[in-house]
Amino acid sequence: MVRRAPLSFLAVTGVLCVGLLAPAATATSAPAPKRYTAKHPTAVGRGGAVSTVDPEATHAGLAVLRRGGNAVDAAVAAAATLGVTEPYSAGIGGGGYFVYYDAKKRKVYTLDGRETAPRAMTSTSFQDNGKPIDFNEAVTSGLSVGVPGTAATWQRALDRWGTLSLSRALRPATRVATRGFLVDETFRQQTADNQARFADFTSTSKLFLPGGQPPAVGTIFRNRDLADTYTKLGSKGVDWLYDGRLGERVVATVGNPPVRAGATRRVRSGLMTRADLKAYDVVNRRPTVIGYRGKQVYGMPPSSSGGTTVGEALNILERTSLNKAARIQAMHYYLEASALAFADRGSYVGDPASVKVPRKQLLSNGFAAERFCRIDPAKAAVKPVAAGIPDGRYDTNCDGTVDTTRAGGDTRGMSTTHLVTADHFGNVVSYTLTIEQTGGSGIVVPGRGFLLNNELTDFNFAETVTGDPNLPGPGKRPRSSMSPTIVLNKGKPMLAVGSPGGSTIITTVLQVLLDRLDLGLTLPQAIADARASQRNTKDVQAEAAFDRTGLGAGPGGRGHTFVAPPGNGEIGAAVGLEFLSNQRLLAAAEPRRRGGGSAGVVRR
Repeated sequence: MVRRAPLSFLAVTGVLCVGLLAPAATATSAPAPKRYTAKHPTAVGRGGAVSTVDPEATHAGLAVLRRGGNAVDAAVAAAATLGVTEPYSAGIGGGGYFVYYDAKKRKVYTLDGRETAPRAMTSTSFQDNGKPIDFNEAVTSGLSVGVPGTAATWQRALDRWGTLSLSRALRPATRVATRGFLVDETFRQQTADNQARFADFTSTSKLFLPGGQPPAVGTIFRNRDLADTYTKLGSKGVDWLYDGRLGERVVATVGNPPVRAGATRRVRSGLMTRADLKAYDVVNRRPTVIGYRGKQVYGMPPSSSGGTTVGEALNILERTSLNKAARIQAMHYYLEASALAFADRGSYVGDPASVKVPRKQLLSNGFAAERFCRIDPAKAAVKPVAAGIPDGRYDTNCDGTVDTTRAGGDTRGMSTTHLVTADHFGNVVSYTLTIEQTGGSGIVVPGRGFLLNNELTDFNFAETVTGDPNLPGPGKRPRSSMSPTIVLNKGKPMLAVGSPGGSTIITTVLQVLLDRLDLGLTLPQAIADARASQRNTKDVQAEAAFDRTGLGAGPGGRGHTFVAPPGNGEIGAAVGLEFLSNQRLLAAAEPRRRGGGSAGVVRR
């Protein structure tokens, strides 16, 4: 049953407006609406905290907390606002993973709101004549669109743990969509990066390319179609999407993308039906948990690979005292443990409804000890390294032969966004949501103001290992790298972190945890730290500022080879929060990547 509450404002309709900032109010004009543009990467205070990539979203979450809402209410309000201001990374056309710590029960819960494949999808749906289709062609298509899970996740979270109705939780985002937000350089650049494919869809170009060009920095971007969509979603309930008129429009758009006349791009139709939407369900899953340095690290289980891969790597690293090692040596172990965990991820992790994931063994201390035996403390292994055999029979003394099977790596580095919230009760949310590629499939649902995802490109298009666990299948959830994480200390929350970045999410979260728990950095320092990502590939992707001294292939080095990350050369854009003494909270956001984030507390 969807809870409803009366709206406090009229439903709004209309199309995109882009214009100059409104002039100062006069005696005969209405005051200019308040917009939130200042980005503060760090905030310390009491009463609750919110950290996101965007000041409008952070303000929305804080406003909910200040009015008596809890961490779940604030998370939904902030996420919905990100759907307005970060539409190329999140929105109701996508999905995500929601990790929640309940302070009263002192227990961690998770919601799997990952998108699902249509029931007509098979293991060869991304192939032509037995060969994988071009990846970019798959991205910008109806074929890549999975059944979205975000709206259902919001409703499930509010029903289980929230205090607000969906209608009330969506109000802050609806206001932002109506009054508009200030276009910054990141939004303009992301639009420009997608301009060619956005221009090929009539609904997308109408919304995001006014006059055929990306909106200029300093103008106001309004999305009244999305405001109307949020208003109706709040009043009609999520069944409007999963078994109603909005769902009809989504299915029609997937099956017949609104390609402009004269476009030369090949845009494949999708397989989604109304029955696929109606069958969608958010899954309550038992979180992953491992002990690390006396703390308990909780993560997202499969269909995400985040919890198992971060957890396995931490278990491997716990075999050495990183806090006593030189930073060079600590980074060497970090890179090698990441490669090993990614090898096992590629061989064993997929949707648990479709494949048997040896989760218990992947996170066992015995398996970690055996995998640690594969690390040479003085030299990087040749990549890709082989996957282990998580069968319970382990050589933990590094004196035997370990059975292995070959596994490849993962270099996908797409978009996504992450947020964290906490309230004065001590409840915590770590929530990663996405539409996959920056700009998703590139297809806006006509008249509804949101982009559809391209999440099904997270499947492997053809078998990469024997018995590949991540091939497409009917109703299957593609493997994800999203890694929303909560760390407890003696049963009470200590940290909550997460990041965007495709498969680099895993290594970003892992490096933040190592920096904070082992290497003496504060949380803001750990989030800002220069990053490197080893995902079981020949080369390590590393930001320009990452210190390669002693790690490279030269004389006296550890033998790692480095390349720059694709695109803008950045890895991730993490946000987090930490519980301090005397009921204080530290909220921290990325200070520079993706234009920087926004951290806030209820009371400073």
